[in-house]
Amino acid sequence: MLRILGRGTRPCDGVTRREAMCVGGLSLFGGVTLPNLLAAQEARRPARQGSAKSVVLLNLFGGPPHMDMFDMKPAAPQQVRGEFKPIPTSVPGLSICELLPLTAQVMDRASLIRTYSHKYNSHNPYNVYTGFDGGNDRENYFAKRSDHPGMGAICQYMNLGPTDIPRYVIMPAFPGYSQSLRRSGPYGGYIGSQYDPLFTIWDKKFTSKGEFYKPTVPVGVPLLPALGNLTDVTADRLDRRRSLLDQIDHSVATIEASRAAQGMDHFQQQVFTLLTSAKTRGAFDISHEPPEVLDRYGRNLWGSSMIIARRLVEAGSTFVSINWEEAESGNHWDMHSNNFGMCRVLLPMLDQLVAALILDLEERGLLDSTLVVVMGEMGRTPRVNGTAGRDHWPQCGFSLLAGGGVKRGFVLGKTDEHAAYPTDRPVSAGDMVATIYQLLGIDPETTVEDLSGRPIAISHGGAPVFEIIA
Repeated sequence: MLRILGRGTRPCDGVTRREAMCVGGLSLFGGVTLPNLLAAQEARRPARQGSAKSVVLLNLFGGPPHMDMFDMKPAAPQQVRGEFKPIPTSVPGLSICELLPLTAQVMDRASLIRTYSHKYNSHNPYNVYTGFDGGNDRENYFAKRSDHPGMGAICQYMNLGPTDIPRYVIMPAFPGYSQSLRRSGPYGGYIGSQYDPLFTIWDKKFTSKGEFYKPTVPVGVPLLPALGNLTDVTADRLDRRRSLLDQIDHSVATIEASRAAQGMDHFQQQVFTLLTSAKTRGAFDISHEPPEVLDRYGRNLWGSSMIIARRLVEAGSTFVSINWEEAESGNHWDMHSNNFGMCRVLLPMLDQLVAALILDLEERGLLDSTLVVVMGEMGRTPRVNGTAGRDHWPQCGFSLLAGGGVKRGFVLGKTDEHAAYPTDRPVSAGDMVATIYQLLGIDPETTVEDLSGRPIAISHGGAPVFEIIA
């Protein structure tokens, strides 16, 4: 089994646990996700042709400070406007934060929504992945079988994309306070765990010791899980001089010739073939990427994750998401304290990888067919608090979209003088997922049945934001 052994962590409840993850197609609610998925495949009604074949969603978990990034208010009082200055972008009249100079240069390829607004004040990616904002912490903080399905799960349910590559992938690990809990949002929920994503594993390493509000840089590469019958391969035993693909090849060949492989049922064999194929393993192996590409994206966990996301798109994956949440290293966007200090570490990394992905996809002829989405579950309070932080603020946030059929150089929505409330064109969580479905060719008014058999609209009452669609 491919096993990644980490180090002990202390989550927020104070209980120390040992990170020892043995993954066989991670499924939250039982069963082996991918075999169940293949066993449950049936002919879905064909989707109409969408402009986007793939989605790359970068979820800035915690709530990025929109007024310090994409909706700056330099004329506001100091306790509102903060410490950063705006700079011009490639879109005339549009300014963004000075810590995002590379992103500023590619804003002419993107649409910016400044008025993402909803009522779900909770720290999980539920509204981002599902479009549902009617929940609360007590009911929806932890993932459960009755949850609404995530967008990637719906894509699998609708049978979008090829079947020779994992179609729905989340990196670098499942959302959950440094892998200490399972947050709601990305799973299949009531349509079934067979539609859960494939989660990668990350062997936790950092450039230095960080704290919750004092970030350091996470490093390393998300690793492909789910090779349940392979011989043990641990992160510490990997030969750093050879690629992961090369090192696993021998184990795959050994298992393919063994009784273990012969004893698998039909669907398990399909999964084994999918996850041990050269196409899949190659998509996760960035060791042969040129040094200039690694430098372009950033030699850190998020840069590596984004390179893999691009490689998965090239291979045909439909929905790939990077969940930017690593509590141990302070790499998250929940900035109740030290907001500006955290931004000085996180924004340059974000700036580098967002610009790199957009330009890389463009140069490879993939931007028009790949929808890039950058957002978080909420914005942050306009007024800086007593510990130089900003608190939760679902009333207003941003979403940045590029490629996949969206307009170029377009800005939607206006906010008041403190970036507190939309004054023009609020966009709900349901509207956001409806827009993504629309671009993928899925009817946003499609319904699926919940556990009681009731038809539930996949966009939860949202409507596509046609203003940003080209």
